[in-house]
Amino acid sequence: MYFSLIDIKEHTMYRKFILMLLFFTTIVNYSQNKYPKNYFQKPLKIPLVLAATFGELRTNHFHAGIDIKTQKREGLPIYAIADGYISRIKIQHWGYGKALYLRHPNGYTSVYAHLQRFAPKIETFVKKKQYAKESYTIQLFPNESFLKVKKGEIIAYSGNTGGSTAPHLHFEIRDTKTEKIINPLLFGIKIKDSIKPEIKTAYIYPLDDFSQVNQSANPVKLQIRKQKNGNLIADKIYVSGTVGIGVKSYDRLNGASNKNGIYKLDLYVNNEKIYNHCLETFSFAEGKYVNLLVDYAHYKKKYERIQRCFVIPNNKLSIYGDLVNSGQIYIQDGMSYLVEVVASDLKGNKTKLTIPIQGKKQKILLKKEVKKTDYYFKRNEFNTISKENVRVAFPKYSFYDNLYFNFDYTDGVVKLHDNSVPLNKRFTLTFNTSDYTKDEQKHLFIAQVKSKRRLSYVNTKRKENKLYCNSKTLGKYKLASDYTKPTITAINFKNGQWLSVKKTLKVRVKDDLTGVKSYRATIDEKWILMEYEPKTGILTYDFNDKKFTSAKHTLKIVVSDEVKNTNTYIATFYKKN
Repeated sequence: MYFSLIDIKEHTMYRKFILMLLFFTTIVNYSQNKYPKNYFQKPLKIPLVLAATFGELRTNHFHAGIDIKTQKREGLPIYAIADGYISRIKIQHWGYGKALYLRHPNGYTSVYAHLQRFAPKIETFVKKKQYAKESYTIQLFPNESFLKVKKGEIIAYSGNTGGSTAPHLHFEIRDTKTEKIINPLLFGIKIKDSIKPEIKTAYIYPLDDFSQVNQSANPVKLQIRKQKNGNLIADKIYVSGTVGIGVKSYDRLNGASNKNGIYKLDLYVNNEKIYNHCLETFSFAEGKYVNLLVDYAHYKKKYERIQRCFVIPNNKLSIYGDLVNSGQIYIQDGMSYLVEVVASDLKGNKTKLTIPIQGKKQKILLKKEVKKTDYYFKRNEFNTISKENVRVAFPKYSFYDNLYFNFDYTDGVVKLHDNSVPLNKRFTLTFNTSDYTKDEQKHLFIAQVKSKRRLSYVNTKRKENKLYCNSKTLGKYKLASDYTKPTITAINFKNGQWLSVKKTLKVRVKDDLTGVKSYRATIDEKWILMEYEPKTGILTYDFNDKKFTSAKHTLKIVVSDEVKNTNTYIATFYKKN
């Protein structure tokens, strides 16, 4: 059979096309199928509506799971998503509140947080340990054979404990071996979502000293318009040099008004993909680099998170793929470019922003302002400043980049640059307190100055005649004093009252300045478990914890704040089982 040269070339090109198609199909299928889809059931037996998605941008971290709405209620049964055993139980005042970690034999661990209470067999085990330790906060690691559960078994009830601001279930799936968190929706947990992500704002950033956008060396906000199909287009801009694009984008899901995080961002230049990030999985250790994904200074100034579609130096996030020149775009004079930003959710709903760019070299009229100070910090050096009774020390690599640092110490207030600069490591701020009496030193603490009237306690440590703290937040700090004791107020009972029909005993504790550090409660001189809800300041005792054989009882509660101001509450009540 005779083949012409053209036939051979076409046949070769066809074979290459088929091979490339098979390759990319294999990659896509692998990505979609590498997580088991039918192994896990959903953790709640209600229609699942999300308040927050995986990887949402948060302060200094990504959201590590999904937040499932619980119909504005607490106490809904939570079910084991598969067979396994309870490998960890943690109760803390903030953070995840009451949390369970369920290890499964297929190599994954599911996490359930902000719980109201545990299932009876778990609750009994935990309370026994709490009473033995005489502590509400506790962390336990049961062995593999102790708290086994079956798929579909009730393990807890939904709540609002810890740092939660409304009733919901925070739910995660982790790789047991690496402890990397994985998007739970990749495991076949179905959520209704037919709504496209939104792109609300876009900026273009000149990235070196020779770049300009519309004759400006500073970031320029793009004028964007929505088209009939829901996509967006920006007004043409005139650019020269190396630039990057940033967008404010969020997603909405059916049944909720929450502005959720997007799953994926892609950037194309003249149809070539040069940037991608995808919230499939990440580790807790890399969460701090969210401050390099977003325009951190812009967020601190305007409380608006602009996601960079380019990677800046020292960003160690693992969420990136398909990077060409780190997502940076070099614009040549006289050339035309069509830049497209595509925001996608996990269901494949997409929104596209098209940005027409014309390469045009122009004189820079708005130059980038560099505020020079007496202190220039190199990120790879140890940096320290001392003045009078104050010293601040920054370890190597505290900063992500070199910078001119603004320091001032006037009228007792230390100014450490400003909070528009994110930190990689904690610095140490030290005050020499030798000029204070021993009694005065006991009541001193380090406070961050939020405003003229608002101080925020910073975890203060003491060593001889010095107070120091470790922080990752720049801004204003000062020494302050706290001489006021916490307050303790009975809520649902009175001194000398019969409490025969009461199921719980509730007390509110409050400290306005440094905050409640510790509390201890006893009945008839024996320690009792009072659950503390710091958002409301309420301590709650469950009368089911103890059988009363006599009628008269003495309640004693001792509460201390962070500088050891202590108050004691004593009351008599009557109750007999």
